[in-house]
Amino acid sequence: MAEAVRRRRDPGTRRLAIVTAAAELITEVGVDAITHRMVAARADVPLGATTQYFATLDDLRDAALQLLAADVAERMAAIREVISERGATPALLAELIHTALADATAVQADRAVVTAAVHDPRLRELARRWTDELVGILAPVHGSDPARAAAVFIDGVLWHAQIHERPLDQHLIETALAGILGTAEAAASPSPASTA
Repeated sequence: MAEAVRRRRDPGTRRLAIVTAAAELITEVGVDAITHRMVAARADVPLGATTQYFATLDDLRDAALQLLAADVAERMAAIREVISERGATPALLAELIHTALADATAVQADRAVVTAAVHDPRLRELARRWTDELVGILAPVHGSDPARAAAVFIDGVLWHAQIHERPLDQHLIETALAGILGTAEAAASPSPASTA
């Protein structure tokens, strides 16, 4: 009850609750399936509150997808930091991927953004951000083409996890990445930026 009162008194909190609810629903039912009524029920707000903050359902969807994209960017920054400290080795990448696959909600959020981008050109730049960031991390060590190939493989690993009960084994991911990226000694060395 106190939470509901606080949301009524704080428009920013209420708006965030609505956007967060929409983002959660997008990962569960897809971007095209959400409705104002579903979002209001999930956010525990009156139906009119969703249209008060978002004139159209497209506006609400866009805000929710932006929230999902921001979450992806935050996780990518954490990955960049770990790789900068420990080196862009296939073993570390496989470890990071395997850890990420354990977070089913995050994997679903990533896939929701990409799936929406297939049909909505406005969202393609958001969907490409993850891949572009990963290529940017790997290319200085492994070269542009292997970095892109690794990013495509990792994307495939994430899709695989969505349609299979068990994700790929960490050793299999590492072996495949070693084949794509090679085992250059430079991969095990921290980047110059991390030693500065």
